[in-house]
Amino acid sequence: MAKVTANGIEIFYEENGEGEPLLLIAGLACDHANWDKVIPLLALKHRVITFDNRGVGQSSAPSEPYTIGQMAKDVAGLLDAIGLRRVHVAGHSMGGQIAVELALSHPEHVRTLMLLASCARVDERGKAVIESWGDLPRLVDPVTGIRLSLPWIYTSHFYAIPGAIDNAIKEMLTNPFPPSVSGVYQQSRAITSFNALARLGDIDCPTLVAVGDEDILGGLPFSEQLVHGIRGAKFVILKRAGHGLPTESPEATAEVMLDFLSGL
Repeated sequence: MAKVTANGIEIFYEENGEGEPLLLIAGLACDHANWDKVIPLLALKHRVITFDNRGVGQSSAPSEPYTIGQMAKDVAGLLDAIGLRRVHVAGHSMGGQIAVELALSHPEHVRTLMLLASCARVDERGKAVIESWGDLPRLVDPVTGIRLSLPWIYTSHFYAIPGAIDNAIKEMLTNPFPPSVSGVYQQSRAITSFNALARLGDIDCPTLVAVGDEDILGGLPFSEQLVHGIRGAKFVILKRAGHGLPTESPEATAEVMLDFLSGL
């Protein structure tokens, strides 16, 4: 566990395992711990780097507006600071947007790209949902905010597991470094203002696009846009999986990622 200064902010990061470096980028309001269930599987074969995006966890939370481009620059600065040039990059949800921008603006850092439940642009419904999540921390108490958002993240199967949702809520509420109110708001607006559709054809590295077949947040249409835009992208649809791939379906998610990397 350590911090570096990059792009004008402090960034907290962790490393696990040995092998070719694999950087994992988390989504809206999530810190590095969102990957905790996936890391033990990935770290068997890779040096896994996780970190906190600006606005969450133990990284800085500037009050000014955020952009996906700015957060991609944070990632590039982190990699420079820890002496890594080319890495495998995986991003979940908003993290996938950051990964796309990293591949476009800092291609020297990206060896392969894995986009999990992500998109190049949200539609109007997605914009309404994401921006409402950005507003929730200042409008309602944490438990209410979490309960309002989780049905978009997890499947009916997950809800049917006794105690699963209660445990998920408990994990969020006991986080010693909860996301800042401002950070969640700024991240949400960064997501809804991002549009890389017209630039996807410029991505020039092996790419995996993975999505759950029960992802109701953006799901298949958003992932299909990525596949159609990125030349040679591999497309995998995970069965009985929703938007929360790293937390609800960690084994299947890790298997898809490792299969992709080993098959290069």
